[in-house]
Amino acid sequence: MPALTAVATTTVPQRIAQALPQLTRSHRQVADYVLERPLQVATLPIDELAAIVGVSVATANRFARALGFDGYASFRAELVRGFEPLVAPVEQLRGNLARPSTVAEVFAMALQESQGNIGATRQALDPASCEAAVARVLGARTVFIAGFGASAWLAGLLHHGLDAYCGDVRLLSSVSGVTHGARALSRGGPQDLLVALTFPRYLTDTVALTELARAQRIGVLALTDRPSSPIAPLADVVLYAQTETRYRPNCETSVLALIEALTSAVALRAPHAYQAASKVVHAVMPWLHGAQDLRAASTPKIKQGPAPRAPAGKKKTR
Repeated sequence: MPALTAVATTTVPQRIAQALPQLTRSHRQVADYVLERPLQVATLPIDELAAIVGVSVATANRFARALGFDGYASFRAELVRGFEPLVAPVEQLRGNLARPSTVAEVFAMALQESQGNIGATRQALDPASCEAAVARVLGARTVFIAGFGASAWLAGLLHHGLDAYCGDVRLLSSVSGVTHGARALSRGGPQDLLVALTFPRYLTDTVALTELARAQRIGVLALTDRPSSPIAPLADVVLYAQTETRYRPNCETSVLALIEALTSAVALRAPHAYQAASKVVHAVMPWLHGAQDLRAASTPKIKQGPAPRAPAGKKKTR
């Protein structure tokens, strides 16, 4: 029994190392491929792995049993264990692609998913958290916004929405990478706020900047998907968005809806919001299509009087 317990607690690479002296040549081919590409193998059914490595399906199954597993299914399940956030969307996509559907059906399904995620996000809203989020945004000296990967685009939209109502809003994702954000946060303090956005698959850059913000005593507002998110326990306030989808890693629609809800509430509570919005309109008017014509039409025209007559006794010169 102790030996079985020890095997059950070892990882796949550890099991391969322990079994290596007893593995056949074909089994070692499979082992080498598994060690080089564990994430890829975690997404492969047994027939695809066998074809890639150049062995039979039976050999691939015997390899799994040589490591102490009941078969390939349990071997793959153990391999997946450390990669769930990465592998789950791939596995879900594989299953969906196996079911025949038309392009129109996928359109309808994606729109239905977005609608469902927005509805679930709305149902999960906590009024106290909404109030606290708006108060922290408006009370901050500087609002830093951190989001990388797909969340970088969402962070940019949040920056765009808050810029009109906050004195200083800074987007930390830039061409210089995460170090730009680290330098900016190093100058922050308790009067500032970091708004961090991350969703499965959670990026280390966002988590690292959130940890740095906590070390600097900067307030943290997290926009994420669930309490088990790595930034949730680091935040003072958390707003959750449901992001489940069948064909992509995340549904960004519900996050965007949450961002628009936040910026709308900030606009409601911001002092002099109307004046701020008016300033923005006047500033961008030269770049708005048709605005020049409207401005020209609204400008009063000065009537020109008759041309002055030449004094008497003087001839007109040509």
